[in-house]
Amino acid sequence: MSRDVLARLALAEIPKLLTLQDRNPASPTYGCFDRNYWQYRNIDFPSGMAQEFAWPLALVWSLDLPDNPYRGDATLRDWVVAGLRFAARSAHPDGSCDDYYPFERATGATAFSLLACLESYRLLKLDEPELIQFFQRRARWLAGHRESGRLSNHEALVIRCLERLGRLTGTDAWEGPLNDRLARLRSWQSEEGWFEEYGGCDPGYLTLTIGLLAELQRDRPDLDLRESLQGAIDCAAEFVHPDGSYGGEYGSRNTLNFFPHGFEIAGAWLPEAPAVNDLVLAALAAGRGPCYADDHIVGHHVWSWLLAWQAFRPNRPHPRSRSQGRQIFARAGLVIDRRGDAELYAALNKGGVFKLFRGGRLVASDTGLCLQTGPKPRTAVSHLVSSYQHRFEEDGLVVYGRMGWAKQARLTPMKMIVLRCVMLTVGRAFPNAVRRLLQRLLVTGKSPAPFRFKRTMAWERDGLKVYDEIRANRGWRSVVHAGIGGHQTSIAVVMSRVFEPSQLQPWQDISDRLKELPADAPLTLERSL
Repeated sequence: MSRDVLARLALAEIPKLLTLQDRNPASPTYGCFDRNYWQYRNIDFPSGMAQEFAWPLALVWSLDLPDNPYRGDATLRDWVVAGLRFAARSAHPDGSCDDYYPFERATGATAFSLLACLESYRLLKLDEPELIQFFQRRARWLAGHRESGRLSNHEALVIRCLERLGRLTGTDAWEGPLNDRLARLRSWQSEEGWFEEYGGCDPGYLTLTIGLLAELQRDRPDLDLRESLQGAIDCAAEFVHPDGSYGGEYGSRNTLNFFPHGFEIAGAWLPEAPAVNDLVLAALAAGRGPCYADDHIVGHHVWSWLLAWQAFRPNRPHPRSRSQGRQIFARAGLVIDRRGDAELYAALNKGGVFKLFRGGRLVASDTGLCLQTGPKPRTAVSHLVSSYQHRFEEDGLVVYGRMGWAKQARLTPMKMIVLRCVMLTVGRAFPNAVRRLLQRLLVTGKSPAPFRFKRTMAWERDGLKVYDEIRANRGWRSVVHAGIGGHQTSIAVVMSRVFEPSQLQPWQDISDRLKELPADAPLTLERSL
């Protein structure tokens, strides 16, 4: 793999990041990266997460990348500084910031943007006491705050922020909270290597946690993170698909994320780690990777690509051979089954969601049967995370259980007014309680639907046979549509639902099978893949 692929990918996104920023020094929002706030003016507060975009700009300003028109540019430097100052100016008095609604005090946005500010400050060699004071306020809030839910990547971000601020200010004042949070994060790592994300394993977010911990191990070897990192890297390596795609809808958060920098950094002591990157980055270079250019998330991957370019290991071992047969990640509810040139990745805890590859190419991505009911549309799906029953057979597996209602709630003008009123009154004092409620409504939890499913997958000589059966507790009269798609998701996760070329597979509509189907008869579908 060419190192310069990383530089090319990153530089291509810099004009977009600059378009998102208010670059007018005479503007009251000078430095703001939330274009919806300063340009379109269709929201009433700026997202603090957007200030993270200062970091990739600072990196291209400082790095000697090939064909880099931004290196050492004085105007770009001014814009980065403006981004840091706006982060400080728009923060709450306690240093925290919001992301999706006022007074949210979002841990992820606060930590992502603080790390970006700290690194940008270092790269530009700034000397601004007011910014240091802001960094300390924000770090104090992060050190003492415990968000609802277990999001390991957020915890790793907090730890990295505390370490960087301690180094920047030359003090050990942050060592206590750093070690407390690190112990907490370690307790969230499964013996299978992955770190918890909303109750399960998400391979995409795992690579971000790996990147942050690899940086910590490099800068603070006394924290002794090698064993934990090796387990995580070994786990992540298993989910690189033969076509260079990675993760997806079988993960707990449905993401196609891939942050490469941690594998390069870890290569200094784990020679096989950089090989994890090669297949994924080759797919990105060939235009087969996901599109990360969403206005809210584009910066995450750009700084990771730049850090990977900076840490790139020239001596790269060949990827290790993949073991044949069935590999079960029981705690994660995931199964990988390799038979000859075929590879199956399936989620037991998501109703048998799977991806099937053969000869290095995607054969099918399948997120399970879904049923749309009427007259008021609701969608029953089998791919929500749950404790479904399953059993392994010699040549396959069976997953069965009760379907759930997809989480499809949307804001309306009245809901928006209510949310604003809540956050402007009691919500500003109890933002974690509001967050916990919204998590239950949009992410975690499962509202049962009156349908039961059974999915059987069996290996045959020429491929994989998939047999689906659904039974309706109350008959089929209310069901108006039925079908299967390759990339359905039914929870709200910011970094999911991005486009990837492999998603260009048709929706399989089987609504015609509902016609005159007796109430007590099952809806069935049998396929050979």
